[in-house]
Order: sequence, then structure tokens, then C-alpha cells
Amino acid sequence: MPSTTIFRTACFVFILSSACVAKKAIGQNASVSYPAPVPGAEAIRFLPGNVSSDSIDFGSAFSPNGGSFYFSRSENKRLQIYLSIFEKGKWSQAVPAAFNDPAYSQADPAFSPDGKLYFISNCPVAEGDTSLDYNIWFVSPLPGGSWTEKQTATKLNSDSNEFYISFAKNGELYFSSSREGGFGEEDIYSSKLIKDGFTPPQNLGPMVNSNKSEYDPGISPEGNLLLFASANRPGGFGGADLYFTTRKNKKEWSSPLNLGKQINSRTREYCPYFTPDGKFFFFSGEADVKWISRNFLKNKTGN
Repeated sequence: MPSTTIFRTACFVFILSSACVAKKAIGQNASVSYPAPVPGAEAIRFLPGNVSSDSIDFGSAFSPNGGSFYFSRSENKRLQIYLSIFEKGKWSQAVPAAFNDPAYSQADPAFSPDGKLYFISNCPVAEGDTSLDYNIWFVSPLPGGSWTEKQTATKLNSDSNEFYISFAKNGELYFSSSREGGFGEEDIYSSKLIKDGFTPPQNLGPMVNSNKSEYDPGISPEGNLLLFASANRPGGFGGADLYFTTRKNKKEWSSPLNLGKQINSRTREYCPYFTPDGKFFFFSGEADVKWISRNFLKNKTGN
């Protein structure tokens, strides 16, 4: 999520945890019990009144086993991560995630292939840190259904803002950053999850990034289709639109194209996300979390 929409505040530790919540969030081999009605070629709100509420709701991710749904919510001038759990045949009322620090902001949840949960936060990275820039953090699953203390993804972060991380199945990852050396206000960068951390982040270059703002990259599970948000590009529909680019080869991407009016509106669309089973993609718009069939993207992008 871009810097223009983030609220900043001061640190206090809040813990809301239950073993069954964490245990459901850790498994593998996703089998999601999607709520009815499921969308076709038209986007609809996801779990209206629960996930899509009267707040600003955005940035979503299913746990690897499909039993929990994480998303971001703006409240009291801060951003917090919420989750809903599928139990007893229905999705529970969303509650704040255990690792939230409600004196600061947390948002943009994403699971890596090894089961860690990544997110962004402006909580200080060290004692005495007063910069309050956004960094990428993560928590790791522990036996018994709990999580480790949050840690920073040091090799991905800079002294500027980092936002919105997304993983392909092979460990490739994408995120946005306002660090020096980019083409615009925010650019999209790539890296790869390796044994001892991450490869050095690489700017995707001028084919994808521009002198505008490119952010919130969502990579397909197969790694061949990248969606992202961008503001003020010629021919856009609103404050920010979703665009797509397809992989030409290992290092090159095609010229980005607008996803069109079936997705984009006169407001801001952002936070694209592919479900683990590849059946749907989610995005945020008009203050809600929305979803649409992956077939729409296949017809539009060829992937």
C-alpha cells in the first residue's frame, strides 16, 4: 500500500491469541471453503458485513491450508491485520491478529512458500528509532499453533518505505519501495527466498516502473503474471488502477496494460492477490475487499 494512504502513530504491545487460530493458519495444501455466492466474470464484495465492512478494508491473504483469511483494516487512524477462521461450516467474525501492535500500523499480509506470514509495519526496528517508515516484517509458525515474535526482513528493507510483498510458489517475491534509485515515487522490486534469506532486491526496470507510482505487486502462483497498482498513468479510470504485465523471459516483462473497467473504477483499486488454488484473484476497491474468477484474468491476459 502506498505512502499516501498510511497513517502513523506511537508503540504498545497487544496480544490476542488462541492455539486453534494459529494452528489453522499454518497448514499446507490449501482447500478453501469459499462463501457463496462465488463470483464469475464480475467482481463482488468478499464476506460483506464481516470482511468487507463499513471500515476501509483491503490487502488479503488465505493461510496455506485455506482455513484462515487475513486482511487489513483502517481504524482509529491506524492499520491493523484481522483474520476470519473457517469453523463449524462458516467463516467466523473477523478479529485482530495476535501479532498486531495497535500503537502502530500493520497491513498487507502475505504467506511465503515456507509458511511464514509477512506484513508491513511502521513499528520501530530498534530502540530509539523514530523514523516510523514502513518495513517488511514476518512471523514464523511454532509447534502447538503459536507464532514467533515478529522479525524484520532486513535484506529487503531500506531506510525508505517498503510496502506489499507477494510470493510465487518457487520463492520469487515482489514488493514496492520508495528507496533511492527508483524511477518514481514508488517502484516495484523483485527478490527470491533462499536458504539464508533473500537475494538482493532488483528494480523491475523502466518497462514496468515509470516516473509515476507503481506499487502493490501481486504475482501469480506460477510466476508468469504480475498485477500491480499505478496512479496517474495516461488512460486510467481513477485515482489508481490495476495493471498487468506478463513474463517474456527470466528477466523481462511485457509492456503493462490496464485491466479495464470491469476491475477499475473512478476511485482507487489496489492490493491484487491470487488465491493459493489459483481459482480467484482478490483486490481492493471502494473501501472493500473484492474477488473475481481467475478465468476473467485468463481471458484478459492469456495467463
